[in-house]
Parts: sequence; C-alpha cells; structure tokens
Amino acid sequence: MEAMVQPRSPADVETGGGGAYRWVADGGRRAVAGGLRGRLDALRELIALSRTRLDGRTLEGAGRVLETADERYRLSGEHTVVAIAGATGSGKSSLFNALAGANRSQVGPRRPTTAEPVACVWPGSRPGADGLLHRLGVPTHRRHAPADGSSELRGLILIDLPDHDSSATEHRAQVDRMLELVDAVIWVVDPEKYADAVLHERYLRPLAGYAEVMFVVLNQVDRLPGDAADQVVDDLRRLLDEDGLALGEHGEPGAAVLALSAATGRGVGELREALGQFVAERGAADRRLAADVDAATERLRSVYVAQSRVGLTERARAEFDDRLAEAVGAVATGRAAERDWLRYAERACGSPWSRMRMRGRRGSRWGARGFGVGTTDVGMTGAGTTGVGTTGVGASRGGRTGAGAADVGRTDAGRTDAGRGGAARGRRMGWAGAGRSQDGRAATGQACAGRSRTGWNGEGAEGLTASGRTGMQQSLVGRQWAAGHPGADGAAAGAGGAPAVDGRAAARPVVEHAVRTVAAEAAHGLPAPWAHAVRDAADRGAYGLPEALDKVAADAEESLRGGPAVKPRWWTVAASLQGMLSVLQVVGVLWLLGAVTGVGDATAWISGLLPAVLGSVGGPALAWMCRVVARGPARRYGQDAERRLRSAAAACGRARVLEPVAAELLRYREVREQYAVASGV
Repeated sequence: MEAMVQPRSPADVETGGGGAYRWVADGGRRAVAGGLRGRLDALRELIALSRTRLDGRTLEGAGRVLETADERYRLSGEHTVVAIAGATGSGKSSLFNALAGANRSQVGPRRPTTAEPVACVWPGSRPGADGLLHRLGVPTHRRHAPADGSSELRGLILIDLPDHDSSATEHRAQVDRMLELVDAVIWVVDPEKYADAVLHERYLRPLAGYAEVMFVVLNQVDRLPGDAADQVVDDLRRLLDEDGLALGEHGEPGAAVLALSAATGRGVGELREALGQFVAERGAADRRLAADVDAATERLRSVYVAQSRVGLTERARAEFDDRLAEAVGAVATGRAAERDWLRYAERACGSPWSRMRMRGRRGSRWGARGFGVGTTDVGMTGAGTTGVGTTGVGASRGGRTGAGAADVGRTDAGRTDAGRGGAARGRRMGWAGAGRSQDGRAATGQACAGRSRTGWNGEGAEGLTASGRTGMQQSLVGRQWAAGHPGADGAAAGAGGAPAVDGRAAARPVVEHAVRTVAAEAAHGLPAPWAHAVRDAADRGAYGLPEALDKVAADAEESLRGGPAVKPRWWTVAASLQGMLSVLQVVGVLWLLGAVTGVGDATAWISGLLPAVLGSVGGPALAWMCRVVARGPARRYGQDAERRLRSAAAACGRARVLEPVAAELLRYREVREQYAVASGV
C-alpha cells in the first residue's frame, strides 16, 4: 500500500515546515513571524484579556497548550518524536523492532508485555534527543540506537508505548500522558480488533483533528487470505471516516493508512519511506501544536463566538436617552419654561394696572429665595385642554402656609389651569406635593428620577402631572424654611391629609427599566460570560444614576430661575406704550370727572372722552397683541430648555452606563479578534 504522505519542497524543509521555526544556537527552535507563532501569541493574548471574565477552568486547556508549546520550542527542533500505540497483541512492539532493525522492545505471549516506554533514537546533525526523552519520561536504560543507523530516518525518535487497553491502570495513564507530548502517532491495529470500540471512541474519534500527524497501520495482514487484506483496509477506512478522521488521499493532508506485516516484513519498507519523508519535513511538531491550538480554540468557541451581530444600535441609544429624558421630566420642564416666558412677557407688556394686580401674587415657578411659592400667578396657558393645579405645602400668602386653595389662573383658548404652582413649585424644592385645588381635588406630582422636576399639574389632554418629588422624604431646605417661619403651619403633607409619595421611589423603576433595556440590547447574542459582564457594567453604572439625574435636574431648574437671561427689546417698547396709554387713560378720566363735577367746562367732556377710551381700549388690545406675538418665542424658549435638560440627562447616562457598556463590548471585540487569529479563521 502506498503511503499517503506528500513531501514538501526543499525550501519548506529547510525552514522547518513552511517557515514556522528558525534555528537557534542551542539546537532548539523558535517560531518565526506569522503562522503558528501568530496563533500562539493570539491565544496568549486571548487568555490575558479573558482572565477577569472567564473562570480558570475554562482557560485551563488553552494554558496547557501554551505551556506545551513553550516547552517544545526549548527542546531540539531537529528531532521528531513518533509514538507507536496499539492494543494488546496488535504487534506494535514487533513493528518497533522491525523499524529499528533489531529486537529493542520485548515481544512475547505474556500480556501486557510492554510495561515501560522504549525509545529508539536515530541521531541527527545536532544533539538534543535527551531533553525530549527526559520530557517524555523514558528511562535511560530503555533508550536504544537503531541497528543499521540508516540516514533516511535521521532525527527520528521512535517510542514503543504500553498497551492502551492494558489491564494495568498505570499503563493506560502513561499512554494518555505521552500521547499529549509526542509529535506524531502510529496506531497499530490487527484484523481482529481494528474495529474495537475502545480504540475508536476513546482515541481515534477525539483525536480526529490530529489526522496530519497520524498513521494508521493494519498489521498482521499475512494472516488474511487472498484479497481479504484489501477488504479489511477498506472497512478500516470507512470506520476512520465515520470517526471524522481525514485520510490522506489524492494529495490531501490527512492520516496515512497502510497495510503491512511486521513478522514477514511486507509493507514495512513503505512505512519506513513514509516516515523518512515525514521526519525530513521537520514540521511534525508544528502540525501537532497547530492541532492542539485548534482543539483548544474549538473548546472555547462557545464563550467567544457570538450568535449574532453584537453592539448597541443608534435606535437603542436614542431610546435610552428618551427614557432618561422622561425620568428627569424634560418635556414638563420645557412646558414650564414656556409658560414662565409667557408670564414674564405678560408682566413686562401688561398695563400698570395689571402689573399692580399681579404684584401681590407674583412668584417664581422655580421657587423664591430657595423655597416654593404657593400662590398662583395669573399666567397665559396653552390651548385646548383644562387642567386643575394644586398648591404646595411651602406656599405662602400673608405668612400662612398655602396648603389649601389655589387661585384660578387665566384661561386662553378654552384652557384653564387652576392654581398652577404650589405643589409643582414646592416639589421643585423637595416639598410635599400633595395639595388641594379650589375645586377640592387633591393632587400629587409625578416623580421623575428621584427628585422634583419642573412642570404643572393639569398639563394637558394626556393628563400629565407635573413631574417632581413629592412625599414625606422632602429636601432639607424646604423643611428648614417651613420650620423657621411662624407663618408656616409646619405641615409636611398636602391639605386633606393626602398620603405623600416619595418621588425617588416612584422614578427609580423608570431609570432601572431604561438601564435593563439598554443592557439587554447590548448583551443580545453575546456568549454568556460576556453578556454577564455587559449587564454587570450597566448595573454598576446604574448605581447612583438617579442621584446624578437629580443633580442634572437641579442645575436645570437653577438655570431657569429668574426667567430668560436676555429680555427682548420689544418688551421695553410695549411697556413704554402701555405707560403712554395709561397716562392717556388717567388724563381722560380726570377730564371727564372735571366735566361731571363742574370743575371744568361741562361741554368739555367730549374732549376727555377720546383719551379715556383710547387708553382703556388700547392697553388691553396691546396686551392681547403681545400675548399673540409671545407664543412663538416662548415655545422656542421652552424647547431650548427641554433640549438642554434632555442633553444633560443623556450625557449623564452615557458617562455612567453607555460608556462602561461600550467598553465591555470593545473588550469583547478585542478578544473576538484574538480568538479569530488563534483559531486560524
């Protein structure tokens, strides 16, 4: 039978098997750039990057491969270690002696015959076989030289192993240990036991990836009559194919299958020739180590190869930002800022008489002197819906706690806001948000991100309640102010004894849900250890995120106190016109009074009627025009406030959650790239 081993080019032989090694002074070898060295370096980097993510048992096999490779590289690169393995009575010791040209290994009917490994060394151009034999644990007295000293097998170290099915446990353990250290194996089978389940299930099938460094020899063919040897060989090939063992046919790499008789010498020359070509290539150690790396990376496949494309999509990031914006009440903040702008515009552009009416009820929606103001200012509202507001505990009118009623605000285009402020404003400073409006209905604010948020109750047709902290867990500022003012009744809850709800407890699920969702999206398709690492990174970032969002919202509220930083010039123009119209109104009224009381000419009342009517009608008309003009700038001001708060919350979420998650995904991509190099993909 012809050996299925193809010789390589002289250039490959000279460089040690395709450039995988280069010679060094001590006779050992070092891997050159690329090829196996690149795969080993990638495997080493892979283990280093994964130690904090995978347990030691998972990486143990890959670590042993690296240790084996390093140890093999330190030893002779000129020698090739080939073991002869087989079952009891297969004739492997007889084949060993046939190749050595003398009886170097004991043969006989007693089983098991081979108790210790026996070595036969064909010397090479450089020494170094002793180190390899010491590594294998071959006793000195069991090391021999061939009888003929033929040069065709120069550099071969042939090992006769104990029986792999020996009745002695230590013999089987010795076979298993040495099979992990040798460069190649010659499996010897006989016509009776070539289909033995132990051989195929314990050795050949698990070692199918080592086909390129494996010979399968059918011995004792002299006992088969006629063409029975060919039939047995064909059946053996079928079994090997079922085991997944690639066969070296038609020039393809794989295991060589030969038929011979060690007793008669038939086919031994073909095996010798095949071994000579195999040893001359000096690439057996490379191929063996490459197969080791293949096996190690295949075992690690489940912890490095994702089931689908991984990473955070832009949609997932946008949804995360939207949820954080919802948690901090960005929409309510924008609407509140819009209404504040309208209110400031009305104050600036209204008549002196309306400003005097509003002066007693004036208060910032964001709080005055660090606390909420309970009275509701007359303000311009949106259109189309009706909302009922509440008053907050911290509200004060005439030194009393505004825990009761709210004033009815201005309606515009069918919308009514009853007593906006109060609870919403008190909540912004951490006060109890449970209040009662004039119609007797109690309301509590919706909590977002564990702190107060801007906005008003009765926010629209969707029933949006102003986001903000409510409940007994109030801020220290609000409590201290209430305690330090005799006018405050010391109330810590809204009117009517409505139960208070902590906004932090109410908003935390919103933030946690956002974090869980984005973590699940990022971990989708990842191997279990890396998915767990991504979720852990998100959980660590989520710890303290509500508090961070609290600060973001507080900063946004602080920046909105006092209204717009730059007042439009047309406010000044409108205020001046209102002053002129008021003067005309006063002059006209006085003129009319003089005419009525007889102080002036009775016929002069017609002259006073014109300025009185002009002042009385022009002022409200001008105020109405200003309200119409103010809607556009107010909307832009509110949108800008919402955008700033949304951006600040998104930046907080990115820093605490998205960036750590992205770092874990980047780490996984790095190890995945190293795994691809190590696995040779």
